[in-house]
Amino acid sequence: LTSRFTKDTARFKDELDIMKFICKDFWTTVFKKQIDNLRTNHQGIYVLQDNKFRLLTQMSAGKQYLEHAPKYLAFTCGLIRGGLSNLGIKSIVTAEVSSMPACKFQVMIQKM
Repeated sequence: LTSRFTKDTARFKDELDIMKFICKDFWTTVFKKQIDNLRTNHQGIYVLQDNKFRLLTQMSAGKQYLEHAPKYLAFTCGLIRGGLSNLGIKSIVTAEVSSMPACKFQVMIQKM
């Protein structure tokens, strides 16, 4: 997916540009909306926040599902990690849910 989108675009100048691509273009293609918030500490850690994550909206009616929600985010963590890998960035991606259907994905860039 990332290879197909980036073949006609200019090279990214840094990892922040790549993360912006993931938050805008990649996320829009997969989930039909952009990430709501992107934060960084400028030391290789990025936090992507989606306030109405599509995969959690159906089960967000009850709090009884809150403890099971991270299981549904494992696939998305893999999507992010795979997309970054295709763009030459090795990363560790984790997810957390504090109130549904909002979730945060933490991306730790691993220096090679």
